[in-house]
Amino acid sequence: MFTRIYAQIAGDYVNLAATIIGLLAIVAGAAYILSNPRLFLLGLKNLRRNLLRTTLTSAAIGVLAFVITMIWTIIYFIDLIQVERSKDFKIIVTYKWSVPSQIPMTHADYLNPSSPKFLPELVDANGKKLYGPNDFMTWSFYGGTTDPNKVAPDTLVFFFVMHPEQIIPMMDDLGDLDPKLVKAMQENPQACLLGADKLKSLNKRVGDRFKLTSVNYKGIDLEFEIVGALPDGRYNASAIMRMDYFNNAFDLYKRNNNREHTLAHKRLNLIWIRVGDRDMFDKIGGIVEESPQFAPFLVKVETASSLIGSFLEAYRMIIWAMKWVLVPGMLLIMSLVMANAISITVRERRSEMAVMKVLGYSPNQVFLLILGEAIFVGAIAGLLAAGATYAFFNLKWGGIPFRIGFFPVFRIPEAALMWGLAIGTITAFVGSALPAWTARSVKVSEVFSKVA
Repeated sequence: MFTRIYAQIAGDYVNLAATIIGLLAIVAGAAYILSNPRLFLLGLKNLRRNLLRTTLTSAAIGVLAFVITMIWTIIYFIDLIQVERSKDFKIIVTYKWSVPSQIPMTHADYLNPSSPKFLPELVDANGKKLYGPNDFMTWSFYGGTTDPNKVAPDTLVFFFVMHPEQIIPMMDDLGDLDPKLVKAMQENPQACLLGADKLKSLNKRVGDRFKLTSVNYKGIDLEFEIVGALPDGRYNASAIMRMDYFNNAFDLYKRNNNREHTLAHKRLNLIWIRVGDRDMFDKIGGIVEESPQFAPFLVKVETASSLIGSFLEAYRMIIWAMKWVLVPGMLLIMSLVMANAISITVRERRSEMAVMKVLGYSPNQVFLLILGEAIFVGAIAGLLAAGATYAFFNLKWGGIPFRIGFFPVFRIPEAALMWGLAIGTITAFVGSALPAWTARSVKVSEVFSKVA
């Protein structure tokens, strides 16, 4: 867990900035309490004395931290999946001239290290293959409905069609999948794995059987047995079925209809190859794109991050607006709300400030008192709101259930706790700095002359 948190902080400038701000707030707060314990206790009494205002201010900051944590989780995840990671650098091979990609199944044989048709160009001078079986995966997409008279979200199922042995080594976030589920799929041609949300929408349980009428391969209607559930999180609305069962269905269609299915030679969608680094990507990519074996159906190669980036292009302006308009705007508005609330408090407490100065408190101590009260409320409210958001969504749904394409859920990272702390600290500081300076500048003579 600590390794994951470190990676989140070190690999993202927002997480790093939020952590620095949060740590500065903690260190500064500890120094303030230790050097001015009486002033800190006085601030707590003042917050309790204006309990309603303190509660409303805390709630406002909490709501702000809650909303920004949800928004920034989606932005953070999308940014993350578009970053090329050297430890998991994947090539995606697709058809060059159309979207969605549709290529012959034979293309996979030329790139499968376990196939006798494996391209000799992908073997080095020492006879070693440039990648192994655990670095190769194929995908087809099969969709169907349990009710052909009602094609709706609660009847539709879309499958990742693949070989079961490729799930654990190649599927993102499924490296910890129970091997027993893979074995159960290998033992049953009709076996499938369904996500928790899909099981619920179909009203099915592990062990149940169901039949689908295909929506993207007309005439290829299949029957399935649910042998297990996919882990909560990214695949809650997804499903996985066997590639050989899918392929055999086309052979059966040919026997029954005395002709091949119109998509029989275009039923493979993606080929994935994991490589070690960019140099290996360029080497393998060049070989694949120039191979004459792919001449009838030309292919292109790109990184997983590039493909996802192309898919998310439709959301580009929305994501940009969320990142650079919505979030900063919310922070600015909350800072103004804080400034207004604390300004009212300062005006109400002008006599108190004057009395404090008469009793020997310096202008700087008055400034620190107001600033400390605001930052204490903001930091605590932001931290608690982010913590509650993290716990609620991650424990209940495995993340924020906001579907974009194949991403049905966005897990809130552990670094979000620092987001909340930083949000509360920044808004409180910006909103209270001017009112606190006004309190510092209160003149004793003016206050008591008005009283008199």
